Amino acid sequence: MASNNDHVFIPMSQRDTNGLSGTTSNDPKTVTEGAVLSFHNICYRVKIKSGFLLGRKTVEKEILMNINGIMRPGLNAILGPTGGGKSSLLDVLAARKDPRGLSGDVLINGAPRPANFKCNSGYVVQDDVVMGTLTVRENLQFSAALRLPTTMKQHEKNERITAVIQELGLSKVADSKVGTQFIRGVSGGERKRTSIGMELITNPSILFLDEPTTGLDSSTANAVLLLLKRMSKQGRTIIFSIHQPRYSIFKLFDSLTLLASGRLMFHGPAQEALGYFESTGHHCEPYNNPADFFLDVINGDSSAVVLREEVEDGEDKKTKEPSKSDKPLVEKLAEFYVNSTFFRETKVELDQLSGVQKKKKSIAFKETTYATSFCHQLKWISRRSFKNLLGYPEASIAQIIVTIVLGVVIGAIFYDLKSDSTGIQNRAGALFFLTNNQCFSSVSSLELFVVEKKLFMHEYISGYYRVSSYFFGKLLSDVLPMRMLPSIIFTCITYFLLGLKAEVGAFFIMMFTLMMVAYAASSMALAIAAGQSVVSVANLLMTISFVFMMIFSGLLVNLTTVMPWLSWLQYLSIPRYGYAALEHNEFLGQNFCPGLNVTANNTCSAATCTGEEFLIKQGIDISPWGLWKNHVALACMTVIFLTIAYLKLLFLKKFS
Repeated sequence: MASNNDHVFIPMSQRDTNGLSGTTSNDPKTVTEGAVLSFHNICYRVKIKSGFLLGRKTVEKEILMNINGIMRPGLNAILGPTGGGKSSLLDVLAARKDPRGLSGDVLINGAPRPANFKCNSGYVVQDDVVMGTLTVRENLQFSAALRLPTTMKQHEKNERITAVIQELGLSKVADSKVGTQFIRGVSGGERKRTSIGMELITNPSILFLDEPTTGLDSSTANAVLLLLKRMSKQGRTIIFSIHQPRYSIFKLFDSLTLLASGRLMFHGPAQEALGYFESTGHHCEPYNNPADFFLDVINGDSSAVVLREEVEDGEDKKTKEPSKSDKPLVEKLAEFYVNSTFFRETKVELDQLSGVQKKKKSIAFKETTYATSFCHQLKWISRRSFKNLLGYPEASIAQIIVTIVLGVVIGAIFYDLKSDSTGIQNRAGALFFLTNNQCFSSVSSLELFVVEKKLFMHEYISGYYRVSSYFFGKLLSDVLPMRMLPSIIFTCITYFLLGLKAEVGAFFIMMFTLMMVAYAASSMALAIAAGQSVVSVANLLMTISFVFMMIFSGLLVNLTTVMPWLSWLQYLSIPRYGYAALEHNEFLGQNFCPGLNVTANNTCSAATCTGEEFLIKQGIDISPWGLWKNHVALACMTVIFLTIAYLKLLFLKKFS
């Protein structure tokens, strides 16, 4: 068996690389040194919690049980029914499973996987995670900029990108946008090839793909597998899971691994699998797809087997059938494989590969090493985020239009505030609305990390960038401009329509205050949403939080009258600090009793005639520190919330 495998794979690679015209055999971009991946006694268990609160129970579920095998250069398929463990095995081999609950060894050419194995190998996820607002070439440029060393010259990187585009047949759509649910882009097959190209930039010797045909029609799926077959002939070890391939795809496989219920049904050359199943008493009908036949046998649904048994053995066989079915078919097939020559010969090869490494432990889960510096990563992440913003301008333009319309409406409602008793109420109401509008409009920040969670997880695990680079890059390119611009526009429209204090300093203080409120509210949204998979729960938490904060902002209830055991909640209210700062900025120095000399006549004790009196009744310090302490508080809250958001991203579970 071992000799057959060697005969199949290695000469195929040599024959094609030497036979292709000119550049293939000598070009390091296309010829890759073959790597042999072996896995020894792989077991994987997960703990599943069930029940509620005090009644919660933890049950340990076995996902993989004593899986052994060898993957050589070529197409190595992992096949099995849904829930059989094929994606779990793929993630284990690619070092993308949580090491807790995992036992066994994975070796590369007989040695433990290096610490940066996840960065050196390629992994294409099932759901294509590429930036849809960028072109195919721009996505590949991003991968090359962050995964290739900075010592490599730019023209060399561009040559690598061009070579990958040509190899994948993407030349015609290289400058077309990949596409999103709102933007028409490339086809499904071209999108899948773009995902593969993102991984081929580093020229990996081992490429993993999780169900690469998912979501593709049969013709496109066949084209993708033909592409992978050509790549495997260049010396790459390609390992992928697949659910139900058609025959034209199945015959491309070099190695086949069949899994069911976490146990190994077969592992060996794909073209010998039918003969193996015949030896177990399961015969494939003529014109039946072997892949479908294997799944039918494993699931116990093979009509061909049942008909054969009925014809050959008659009624006596039928009466014995129930006694034989006492033992599950999956267990019988697993035991049969363990006693087969396929397993014994594979075991001999595995023992040879692991002989010198028995005492060494795998170091695949140690700290990742990055090809580029923090500043380089920050620059490229910021650039991509800004391009993404420009590539989908509808959201940002809509936000600006809404800001303009809302500013005009508020300006019309509170137009030309008077300096009388009504001016106090109208000013307070207008400033209250401005503050809370900044809070509720910042809820859109919830989607910043949620929408791109899968993209972030994949790129971080693959060694594109650090968490800190991604976090600060998104802040610089998305949060800062998208919160600053609406605040500036809103202030410029409402300030003059409302007829607020005619002082340059007061105008810029109001603008700065609204920006600080927006940043604090956005930071709170990021702290709540970071690490979440759906926006709805975070949206609910944000809305409830802002409603309570609005109560303690200072307009709906006089904060000096709140009971002591509840008054501490005002210090957690973002609108309270913004509202107090705006009131201090606007009311200080105002006189709301025109024609009355309040310094000489003290008969106006019941009415509020000056801005200072109003601020004191509201419990606001009228000293200069009474203004700036609100901005300090907002800055502190922003830093605290951003720190929480960063820590949630940093400690986010980053395994499959």
